[in-house]
Amino acid sequence: MRILLFSGKGGVGKTSLAAATGVRLAQLHYRTLVMSIDPAHSLADSFDLDTELFHGQTADPLPIADRLSIQELNIQREIRRHWQEISSYICSVLRTTGLGGVEAEELAILPGMEELSAMMYINQYRREQRYDVVVLDAAPTAESLRFISMPTTLDWYMKHIFPFQRNLIKAVRPIANRVVPFELPTDSYFANIRELFEKLEGVDEIMEDPHTTSVRLVTNPEKMVLRETERAFVYFSLHGLTVDSVIVNRVLPPDVRDSWFDEWRTSHDRILGEIEEYFAPVPVKRVPLFAREVLGRQRLEELAKVLYPEGEDPSAVTRTERVYTFGKQDGIYEVRMLLPFASKGEVGLFKKGDELVVEIGTFRRHISLPRSMAMLLPTRARLENRVLTIEMKEAQ
Repeated sequence: MRILLFSGKGGVGKTSLAAATGVRLAQLHYRTLVMSIDPAHSLADSFDLDTELFHGQTADPLPIADRLSIQELNIQREIRRHWQEISSYICSVLRTTGLGGVEAEELAILPGMEELSAMMYINQYRREQRYDVVVLDAAPTAESLRFISMPTTLDWYMKHIFPFQRNLIKAVRPIANRVVPFELPTDSYFANIRELFEKLEGVDEIMEDPHTTSVRLVTNPEKMVLRETERAFVYFSLHGLTVDSVIVNRVLPPDVRDSWFDEWRTSHDRILGEIEEYFAPVPVKRVPLFAREVLGRQRLEELAKVLYPEGEDPSAVTRTERVYTFGKQDGIYEVRMLLPFASKGEVGLFKKGDELVVEIGTFRRHISLPRSMAMLLPTRARLENRVLTIEMKEAQ
């Protein structure tokens, strides 16, 4: 099963692009699911479905065409299905503070519940072999990054905190329940956590396998949007996911010649040049601004034709190597960058703000650094087996 994750800043058009990708895949006879994991769902709207007719039906996979289904996660239903013990306990604690029932239920929806529910469905569909391709319409960038980091976070909790916490509470519960204003969680609460973890087992390996999962970053030719796309590229790389394309949406078409758009055109050309340079060798696709809103099956098909020219398969594995990775070896931070054509004599390095700038001849690459490395300086570099390894240390 292939997983295609579309991510980007809110409002860049990733839902339309994810939906168009699903349409194209179904045309190629793949069993396709387009799943929205954005709390502000707009996937059904993108297909122009009657919200009254289909109200509530998209919480489960809803067939809307031959080999094409959509799903919009409904957190209230997911709580009833997977989070009942956890949610009930949190609600009971919140009520002791004086909150009403509805307020307590709203606050009991913890950050990450939707993301983990989506992960469980992905694992389930993979095990069942129900779909050939799952297209994920992710939430805006920050939530997308939380989504991909959830399995690692939960795995650490289950290995280091969960056994200790469970045994401690079990030991002190009889005494503590007599003196604290609320009861400590029962063992069924911890059993619920254990059950959820088992449903997620192995999903981190799926997400980090470039033959299974590919990230497609959606951006607009605007400076503010580009900056967030660059940060997303860094953090997806940091979490071990492979970005196989960057899609620049709503580019001003060449046949728009009105002088009112001259400054927009100049700005778009400049930002497009920066995008090509920054993300190379990752392919950059350009999608023009359409003359009308992309809404409904027919217009999604028109968008798909632009996004995937004749003969192109959206599910094809086009990149398996990560352009760069971040790590720590013997206490020293390292940035590793794939440079298949570079030679030692032509590599130059310097730091600019929170970016590491690498120069190879006339080629220059800006690498946005993770926060843990943003204050470090490059001190040493070596080029071995087509990989440039840069050591980063604190300034002396």
